[in-house]
Parts: sequence; structure tokens; C-alpha cells
Amino acid sequence: MQFGVPELEDLPDVSGKSVLVRVDFNVPIKDGVIADDLRIRAALPTLNWLLEHGAKVTCCTHLGRPKGAPDPQFSVAPVRARLAELIEGVELLENLRFNPGETSNDPAFVQELIAGHDVYVNDAFGASHRSHASVVGPPAFLPSAAGRLLAREVEVLQGACADPARPFVAITGGSKVSDKLGVINALLELADQIIIGGGMCFTFFAAMGHSVGNSLCETDQIDTCKALLETHGDRLVLPTDIVALGPGGKLFDAAAGGEVQNVGRS
Repeated sequence: MQFGVPELEDLPDVSGKSVLVRVDFNVPIKDGVIADDLRIRAALPTLNWLLEHGAKVTCCTHLGRPKGAPDPQFSVAPVRARLAELIEGVELLENLRFNPGETSNDPAFVQELIAGHDVYVNDAFGASHRSHASVVGPPAFLPSAAGRLLAREVEVLQGACADPARPFVAITGGSKVSDKLGVINALLELADQIIIGGGMCFTFFAAMGHSVGNSLCETDQIDTCKALLETHGDRLVLPTDIVALGPGGKLFDAAAGGEVQNVGRS
């Protein structure tokens, strides 16, 4: 156990036990083909350890943002196929977010998830900040531990928070400011500067008075971003240029209604 977080070795004997593993297999998929399987491969140390210790392993993950109902474009079928190529003997449940109980942390869905399982392992660092059924529900009912990936991420974060090297620059991303406010505020207590990337930078741009065209912008967070910029503007680093696309995928002026795709070369 490190930093108060139980690890695999802290679990009771898992031989012959059914283990539910929350993983983050939210990988990019286009036309049914996985563009990058890094997140799947990152879970292998945990899955191998469980199999080597005689456990029956079932994984569960979200994929994309389906609206609480089955949607073929968000099926984990391609992920299941790739997982089977990388490791034998591991099951993968269908997309957790096909059930609205996942994002609402419905107690009934928690019971559905843990039914038939004896142990729970969380190896989904990228989803662990969410109060979703598969993240916060099972530990209340099953012996639980962090997988190898989650334990490593916690170790790195603890080191960075306890005694960071200076200057300490944090890089944040993601599509929504609302999802990252807690992280940004926590980092402001530690970091010398925070680089704001991903889709959430456009809400900051809007707060600065810039047009962002059709790009993702959380209008209800503009005032929050304004307050952050007024208080910590000298420590928040935003992109200096962007890449925008118009109809037909051509470079386009975002101010005229284009959709910003990414930060630019600068």
C-alpha cells in the first residue's frame, strides 16, 4: 500500500475469484479501426497479474459519450477484439455508458455491475475523478485495490505535489472547462504556470472576447474563466494560434463560423 491506496498485493487471495476491473479503454476509433491502442496495452500489467494469480477477470470501460442508450458507433466490439489479440482469458463488458445509471451513479446499476464478482480493481486513472457507478460504487461492497497503472499515476502525482521541481509547469487538456475546474484550482496551489490545451481553451478564448466560431464553448463557464484570468492570468498559458477548418475540411477563419480543430504550431 502506498499513500493510503491499496494495491494488488493488498487484496485477499484472488485465486478462483471473479474480479471486476474498471479500465479506461476510451480509445480513438475510426471506421471500426482503433487508431491508438496505448490505453489497452497500459492495462496489461494489471490483467496479467490477476490471471497469473488465478483470477477470473472481467473488464468494464466507457467509450465516447453515448446518450445513456446502446449506440453501435460506441460499441466496444473493436476494443474487445484488440484486447483478445493482446491477452487471452479476459472478458470485456459492453460500453458502461449505454446504461444511464453509469453517469448518474445509480445504486441499482452498481448492484448489476458487481453481481457475481468477488473483488474490484480500479485501473482507470483517467476516469477516477468521476462519481460514476463503476468508479465509486463497487468499493463500498467488494474488497478493492488500485491496479498497476492507477497506483503508478498516484505515485507520480504524490511526488509532484509533495516536492515538485521548479519551475513546475502543468499541462491540462480536455474538452470541457467544467470537467477540469477542480484540477485547475488544485494545480494553481502548486504550479508556477498551467498550460491550457484541448477544447476547453476555447471557453477561455471566449472569456477574453475572442470569437471561436462553431467550436465547443461552455457559455455557462465564461464568467468562471474570466475570474480565473483576472486572478491568475499571468500563470495561465493559452495557445497563441489555432488550426480551424471550414466546409470540406479546408482551412477557414474561425471568426467567420469555422470550427477550431486544434492548437496551432506555436
